[in-house]
Amino acid sequence: MSTVMEIREAIGKLSLEERAEITAELCGWADDDWDRQMKRDVQQGKLSAFNRAGDAAQSSGHTRPLNEILREP
Repeated sequence: MSTVMEIREAIGKLSLEERAEITAELCGWADDDWDRQMKRDVQQGKLSAFNRAGDAAQSSGHTRPLNEILREP
């Protein structure tokens, strides 16, 4: 197996947060003020209500897959 294939497989096993981290690293993206504020807000639980609302919408079938939405004209 080639190294590139091994890297691709390893990336596929990462969490979303880890994928975002490696993407930022490879692309040279640094956190800006907005990113730092969002991270603080998440740590302080300021987005918890939004997460619960999203989970409830998903559980009750009130959401659609993103690929369906993106294909709409």
